[in-house]
Amino acid sequence: MEKDYFVHTSSFVDDGAVIGKATKIWHFCHIMGSAKIGDNCNFGQNVFIDNGVSIGNGVKIQNNVSVYNGVNVEDGVFLGPSMVFTNVINPRSFVERKTEFKPTYVRKGATIGANATIVCGIEIGAYALIGAGAVVIRDVPAFALIVGNPARQVGWISQTGIKLTFDHSGKTICREEEVAYSLKNGVVIREN
Repeated sequence: MEKDYFVHTSSFVDDGAVIGKATKIWHFCHIMGSAKIGDNCNFGQNVFIDNGVSIGNGVKIQNNVSVYNGVNVEDGVFLGPSMVFTNVINPRSFVERKTEFKPTYVRKGATIGANATIVCGIEIGAYALIGAGAVVIRDVPAFALIVGNPARQVGWISQTGIKLTFDHSGKTICREEEVAYSLKNGVVIREN
């Protein structure tokens, strides 16, 4: 039976892995046997997907990214080059802690920039944007713009990645989408 996805000949996909239609897996990748990958994903060079990982539809993972057991990635997420996920808070090479993996959630449409580090046990909200090199140690709200080490919020971002500036009543319109957003009690809502 012909596959309806592409895997470069230098990559390994272990038996049991589920890979969706039109997904492309490029050079030197390794997909473990209990990984689940959605449709229309694109994995750059040297990507590792661990057992138990779930990747949604339309996800783009750039070169040199490892997605470890405990990480859940929803639809439309972008993972920049060489960004890092952890899955144990206090690793030691001589102490087995596989039963202590902390789940990490990357919600729909979020972007994590190049060389960012995401400490395990947190949630990256929908459409949040994590800047390059940020070290994220706590939950990130939906539509938040996050930078630095340790990471801090410096603003809000629209679904299409345009910085949002709210008026005194907590309202704005994304200039690219022409869609209204509101901010109330630290929560951004896309009105459409």
